[in-house]
Amino acid sequence: MSDPDRLQEASDFLQCHPEVQSVDLLISDINGVLRGKRVPRDNVLGVLSSRMRLPASVFALDICGNTIEETGLGLESGDGDRPCLPIAGTLVTTPWARHANQAQMLMTMVEENGEPFACDPRQLLERVLSDFCRRGLSPVIAVELEFYLIDRERDNVGAPQPPRSPATGERASQSQLYSMIELDEYADFLESITLAARDQKLPIDTALKECAPGQFEVNLLHHRDVLRACDEAVMLKRLIKGVALQHGFEATFMAKPYSQEAGNGTHVHVSLLDAEGSNVFATPDGRELGSERLHRAIAGLVELMPASMAIFAPNLNSYRRFQPGLYVPMAPTWGYDNRSVALRIPSGSPGAKRIEHRVAGADVNPYLLVAAILAGIDHGLAGELAPPAPIVGNAYAQQAASLPTSWPQALDAWQESDVFLKAFGEAFHGVYHANRRAEYELSRQAISALEYRWYLRNT
Repeated sequence: MSDPDRLQEASDFLQCHPEVQSVDLLISDINGVLRGKRVPRDNVLGVLSSRMRLPASVFALDICGNTIEETGLGLESGDGDRPCLPIAGTLVTTPWARHANQAQMLMTMVEENGEPFACDPRQLLERVLSDFCRRGLSPVIAVELEFYLIDRERDNVGAPQPPRSPATGERASQSQLYSMIELDEYADFLESITLAARDQKLPIDTALKECAPGQFEVNLLHHRDVLRACDEAVMLKRLIKGVALQHGFEATFMAKPYSQEAGNGTHVHVSLLDAEGSNVFATPDGRELGSERLHRAIAGLVELMPASMAIFAPNLNSYRRFQPGLYVPMAPTWGYDNRSVALRIPSGSPGAKRIEHRVAGADVNPYLLVAAILAGIDHGLAGELAPPAPIVGNAYAQQAASLPTSWPQALDAWQESDVFLKAFGEAFHGVYHANRRAEYELSRQAISALEYRWYLRNT
């Protein structure tokens, strides 16, 4: 999309929405945190025409917004700015905003000469996607997001607690998976999500009650435009958080907010189309087992899964989620219509043959998650790899946990991966490792409430 086209899109939007008084120009950092600038209406076209600038160190920030100097993107490089370009189709109103006169637009960072900035997760996904599509194959993906609604008031030790039902006033205490009663109780909240998504042209498929108190899942429809699908996931997370506040709750995509309840995951469904639009994971005779390319894709994902964990589980809390028996994969397993495995091949029509990737937490950056999945599939196709046997029955009982379930283990596996070094590029590979390693080291300095309870008086 050219600069004149971007400006025309913005001009047309402002004409159609005279009520909009400011626009948030947003970029997704390595953690998936949206950062940017709020621009008054009268300045929007000027800012876009001159290209909004942000420091490259926005991709050196940890989850608390501190610059990690070890990335080399801070003072070492002079902490210089880069241009940011608007992403077509993402200029939309934000109907949940406290003042209903705001809009937002996603941005992506480039170099001064217009080349992609290597450390921008969206630009990285575009790089991986471009390499992938040289095979003559086009991915189709759908993203499913789990989240918790929590009370804005914490409990007596400062921990989160489930919300009170808008219908009964009672605090949720049961899992109630697929409960229609709880969907009815939170109908106003869910309807507001639907309406806001309609305003933002986000294709929501279904909403369901998940398997813990206050936990829900919202699914987006499958998309042939992979970048757009990830844009929509980023926008949906902001939308859900905003609508929750509007209704007196908070929404969290934290991987494990409660120690004894299920964590929040991000599941990605992926299939591949050839030049004629046929699904190459299916077979002409519709065999349930799927095609050879399906099996090669699975093999690549299995082989790269340990090194991918640094992406799938990007922070300290992410690893709390990996506990047996809570529908979280503990080993690089796969199977047909089996929710105990990491890579599930759902049942359904042969033309819809796909892989459901079930490993990542909801705290993941969607661009990086999908880039890692595509890199794994590409690895399997290029190497003509063969997968292990599919799991039938309970994977937890048949295969020992083998995925890295601690942050340093995952970061070591990432750093040692030549496949990701090549697929993601040396610049991003090094920056990501430095950023996450520094946050890990900072986390080690923190003393938890548990340590005070256990050791302060007893040692």
